[in-house]
Amino acid sequence: MQYRTFKKTGWQVSEVGLGCWQLGGDCWGDLDESTAKSILETSVDAGVNFLDTADVYGDGRSEEFIGQFIKDHPESLKVATKLGRRAHVFPDQFTPANLLGCTEDSLKRLGVETIDLTQLHCPPTTVLRQGEVFGIMRDLQASGKIQNWGVSVESMDEALICLEEDGCASLQIIFNIFRQKPIDTLFNKAREKGVSIIVRLPLASGLLSGKMTLDQSFSENDHRRFNCDGQLFNVGETFAGLPYSNGVELAQSLKEILPDDAPMTQSALRWILDHDAVTTVIPGASKIEQARCNALASDLPTLDLETHQKLSQFYKANVHEHIRGSY
Repeated sequence: MQYRTFKKTGWQVSEVGLGCWQLGGDCWGDLDESTAKSILETSVDAGVNFLDTADVYGDGRSEEFIGQFIKDHPESLKVATKLGRRAHVFPDQFTPANLLGCTEDSLKRLGVETIDLTQLHCPPTTVLRQGEVFGIMRDLQASGKIQNWGVSVESMDEALICLEEDGCASLQIIFNIFRQKPIDTLFNKAREKGVSIIVRLPLASGLLSGKMTLDQSFSENDHRRFNCDGQLFNVGETFAGLPYSNGVELAQSLKEILPDDAPMTQSALRWILDHDAVTTVIPGASKIEQARCNALASDLPTLDLETHQKLSQFYKANVHEHIRGSY
């Protein structure tokens, strides 16, 4: 595992972290406590030291699992959580009292006195433009309840708003072979501001495994079934905003471009890591082997220039026009 500097904090974080949405067990199908613990253990054994969760994942279940895990593991782990999507907050009740309450609830579930990184969880663009919420985050930081704060965003316009705010340590964005817009619109500006980039949805909800089929079925409590067209939240969070059938076909086409000496998931993660503006990428896992495989992407050699050029051309010619939702 290789490590990168989380810029404004000085932390050395694993360039492949672990996204813990799956541990909630409510949006990726069922996942029991034993499997959740094994996924965390496998990831840490592979060198992962950055965990990303949110207070709404499994209604706090993901945070609770992480809290139990870090209590039993003395390793120097960095935990990032998110707030702002609970029903009493979203979409327009981002008040000091509400965000303080959410923070204190996360502190209890995680079993810590201060949170390493708390991120606003995809707040509406209007809330970001109004700006008051950033002052609330700075106040939480000053109180010592959180050490650092950042924002998870849905669009590049939102990311650019956040970059102008003093104290913003990180931006969490959707970035993968099917979502290349940040390369030209965000990365240079984030470097200039010293803001770290956390990449979510790196495998486009599993499309970039290259294993999905047109007749694939998903369980009722899997967002790839109940949000495939953005029925409950931003369509971009599911299959990177692509219609499922398009995504499956595009993923199959990628096999002609990506190296054939590594699993497609690892090559897709390696492509992300080849962009030095990225601080850490946080693939999730619902199986132990997925966690192990994802971590190994850090040790792959960089993709060659020709492959990068082909993937850029592929995105512009075949993918971009099919993306739905804010981007």
